[in-house]
Amino acid sequence: MKLRYVPCSKRGGVEPGEHLTFFAAELGQDAGWAEAIVGCDYVMHVASPFPPGLPQHEDELIVPAREGALRVLRASRDAGVKRVVLTSSFAAIGYGLKAQKAPFDETNWSDLKGEGVQPYIKSKTIAEQAAWDFISKEGASLELSVINPTGIFGPVLGPDFSNSISIVKRLMDGMSGCPKIYFGVVDVRDVAELHLMAMTHPEAKGERFIATAGNCISMFDVAKALRRRLGTAAAKVPNRQLPNWFMRFAALRNAALRPMLPQLGKIRNSTGEKARRVLGWAPRSSEDAVVATAESLLRLDLLKAL
Repeated sequence: MKLRYVPCSKRGGVEPGEHLTFFAAELGQDAGWAEAIVGCDYVMHVASPFPPGLPQHEDELIVPAREGALRVLRASRDAGVKRVVLTSSFAAIGYGLKAQKAPFDETNWSDLKGEGVQPYIKSKTIAEQAAWDFISKEGASLELSVINPTGIFGPVLGPDFSNSISIVKRLMDGMSGCPKIYFGVVDVRDVAELHLMAMTHPEAKGERFIATAGNCISMFDVAKALRRRLGTAAAKVPNRQLPNWFMRFAALRNAALRPMLPQLGKIRNSTGEKARRVLGWAPRSSEDAVVATAESLLRLDLLKAL
């Protein structure tokens, strides 16, 4: 089934004309994948469930993430595709592990039996491990390259955006303060560029690449950057950091805050040195990425009125 491309493609600087075609396929069903992939030299698999809250059962995320990746790989192998680029996540690298001074790199894998490992982390780790296992045992000549982004920010094209973008939206809309949450940052445009590099670069075959602009920043760091760079447009952005005890107390009454508690104060630095060295990747700074996020939300009128 062919579908028309969405209007936001022009907003993103794309004039696809007749060069872009959509096919319907579901992560949990076989139908549609063969038709979508036939005739392709390269495939990028970027879809995986990422809800704003915790699911009732972890398999709601794990099963479609794992089975969806395997469906794409099987269809790609059968269609004679040269290489699949899989979007995994830093969630598959740096969680459930003991704190370490050195940044996490592509040799690390999240420990699914460790503390604070939530269903999304499990889903991304299990799906990526299943993909590498498939390539090893059943992939034939199919090649695999994996991108592991940290928190993806940057300009949005419309109101349907990711959970990481919601962090900037909540800050811009006004919060009582910033919890002590730390995360890596990468601009969506740089993630897209890294996918393209990994698609055809000979050295990307069989490799993982962390996509991050640098060390972790805190939500409070983001708030300070927004206030400094956007002036009066960021008037609602909080200028204080909330103590951990306050967040734990607030979570007693607000269940939506509870998934955040295991991450309070945890700093998981990672490095994108491999992507820079092997592929020549040169990402924007973390600050530029989060500011570009806010600027796009302002431009598209997606924030609460001042």
